[in-house]
Amino acid sequence: MGDWEKRYKELDGEIRAKRPMIHHITNYVVMNVTANVTLAMGASPVMAHANEEVEEMVAFASAHVLNPGTLSLPWISAMLKSGKKAKELGIPVILDPVGAGATQLRTDACRQILEEVGPDVIRGNLAEVKILAGEDAAIKGVDSLETGEIPLDAFKELARQTSATICVTGPTDYITDGYTFYRVENGDPMMGYVTGTGCSATTAVAVFCAVGGATAESCSMGLAVFGACGELAADECSGPGSFQVAILDALFNAPSQNLGAMLRIEEL
Repeated sequence: MGDWEKRYKELDGEIRAKRPMIHHITNYVVMNVTANVTLAMGASPVMAHANEEVEEMVAFASAHVLNPGTLSLPWISAMLKSGKKAKELGIPVILDPVGAGATQLRTDACRQILEEVGPDVIRGNLAEVKILAGEDAAIKGVDSLETGEIPLDAFKELARQTSATICVTGPTDYITDGYTFYRVENGDPMMGYVTGTGCSATTAVAVFCAVGGATAESCSMGLAVFGACGELAADECSGPGSFQVAILDALFNAPSQNLGAMLRIEEL
């Protein structure tokens, strides 16, 4: 058994034994999807975004996801309040900068969260993370149009500047804490035909950070597990509709699927 396979079994067992709560402030498009992903992985979801309760709610959490996918000014306020409270309590904060670079509102909101909250993890697509790293990027709505070279040095520098673990997802995922760099090769093209797979990858990262801490190892594990379950689901499905069901089943049944042997994680 390889080291990653062994570590996966340890962390997955801890998740399913402890059922850590993951507090999401996320977008309307994916609330149901990511709640079900959280449950299928053995954790407990809550989706609470009211300014009047977010500080109380996040105190129960083991990880906190901030996702500005369907943004409004009250939600920015709620993300800042809950994010600061989570940091105060030592709860890992995971930022998914959906559509950063597409509009001024969400670009400014993501940068404000970076400055005022200081998330422990940033998980985005290539264009979103390049924007946060201060580089130009091609983006259409919330979709990255980037196809060129991966600026690994820029991501490493962003990790060092923000003290966050940076996760850049796409056909290949790259994860760095500014010092260690991992590459994850798990996943399937079918994942691009279903809304919410990127946001669900963030949830998978949060679930593993809840028990393993906001490390490059935990983030790599979350992305590899979610990608491997995408591979299993693609083998079972007949299209995007059945894929959504199949990936939840794969996540739920992961302990009996010898999933650890499927993980393709490489240190660069």
